[in-house]
Amino acid sequence: MITLFSTIISFLTGGLPKLLDFFQDRQDKKHELQLAQMQLDQQFRAQAAGFQAQERIEEIHTQHLQIEANVQERQALYAHDIAIGQGASQWVINMRAVVRPAITFGLFGLLVFVDIFGFYYAIKTGVAFDAAMNILWDDETQIIWSSVVAFWFGTQAFSKK
Repeated sequence: MITLFSTIISFLTGGLPKLLDFFQDRQDKKHELQLAQMQLDQQFRAQAAGFQAQERIEEIHTQHLQIEANVQERQALYAHDIAIGQGASQWVINMRAVVRPAITFGLFGLLVFVDIFGFYYAIKTGVAFDAAMNILWDDETQIIWSSVVAFWFGTQAFSKK
């Protein structure tokens, strides 16, 4: 009986390294699969980031092309404006140059005229100052005046770049 037990134990002990190798191999393969999955995930993330970076580069390139097209269009407009003015008298050239400033000064003069006579009328009729101010300097007037000022000063700021 002891011989049978010692034979079985010896047999199992002889196979124990193989059994341990089997479990170790299984654990190693599981670990390698996890590493491979992590590497694939990292590659997918890198590809996605690379795609996003490429997409952003193309977007910047498109914006650059649009800016260049706008610059070329403006240069063509300036060249056309110069070509139209060639051969014209100095008086005509000066009149062409004064159109926008004249409209701006006219709008400013109209604003001053309406405000001065509006306040004068409000004082003579006994309208309260805040009510007269709300009528004379309303939202629409503020929008128009801010548009004019922004146009002139904005144009000057952008043309110096």
